[in-house]
Amino acid sequence: MLQATRGTVKPSGNFNASADAEVLYKAMKGLGTDEDSILQLLVARSNAQRQEIKTAYKTLFGKDLVDDLKGELGGKFETLIVALMTPPLAYDVTSLRNAIKGAGTDEKVLVEILSSRTPQQVKEIVAAYRQEYDDDLEEDVCGDTSGHFKRLLVILLQANRQRGVQEGNIESDAQALFKAGEQKFGTDEQLFVTVLGNRSPEHLRRVFDAYMKMTGYEMEESIKRETSGGLKDLLLAVVKCARSVPAYFAETLYYAMKGVGTDDDTLIRVMVSRSEVDLMDIRTEFRRMFACSLFSMIKGDTGGDFRKTLLLLCGGDDA
Repeated sequence: MLQATRGTVKPSGNFNASADAEVLYKAMKGLGTDEDSILQLLVARSNAQRQEIKTAYKTLFGKDLVDDLKGELGGKFETLIVALMTPPLAYDVTSLRNAIKGAGTDEKVLVEILSSRTPQQVKEIVAAYRQEYDDDLEEDVCGDTSGHFKRLLVILLQANRQRGVQEGNIESDAQALFKAGEQKFGTDEQLFVTVLGNRSPEHLRRVFDAYMKMTGYEMEESIKRETSGGLKDLLLAVVKCARSVPAYFAETLYYAMKGVGTDDDTLIRVMVSRSEVDLMDIRTEFRRMFACSLFSMIKGDTGGDFRKTLLLLCGGDDA
């Protein structure tokens, strides 16, 4: 089943896994490493093709390609190349595992992945997590988070959002959110969690319109006023993804690079995980929302082989 893709990375037409494996082997053999050959080749292949190259490499040379790459490359560039070599589902699963199991919890990763993936993708993540670690993702998340933030993550992990638009509930949902937030002293966080966690994106977009008409506020403004911390971040991500997943990721990339220093982990995670999904749309949204193109911001904010690879992944400038 071929999916139409809005990604910047496409499968290579005249693909030969063994020939590619030879090129990579030569690039790493002997003294010094030909980083250019490695990054040019890997960005010009789809993830499925990279998996075939991995198999061919082991067949030809009796060595693990990813291990060899790790031995030859370093720093952020190595992290980026290893990410490109990881199958998408395994990449999400590993990212979540690291976010939970490291020292402290990387809430940003939990928020980003669980708010932006489809219910079907979430079900696959939960199953793959259990298979890989023999652990229950929901239990691990619960052990590491608390309060309404935890409850909303648990709701998203159920992957049971309603389908389509419930015409009869649009007004009542908007009304309920208004009563739970702007209209009362204090906030009924549970209601925000239940409504925003369970309705479909199409339904929520209609609710946001009704809410705006009713209150004069955008949903995001009310959430910023009424909630704080991890819960606020997660509710905002759910709302933004309901409006437009590409716009959500455009904003995520912008703030990963804006200001002093760069959040390389976020930059790598988003560029890699969206490169075959909707990076073209993310670029378009980025250009619309900010005063520069994604390409030019990456160019100004990164360096070396890391920058070269990211710019190739970006796939063009929308100046």
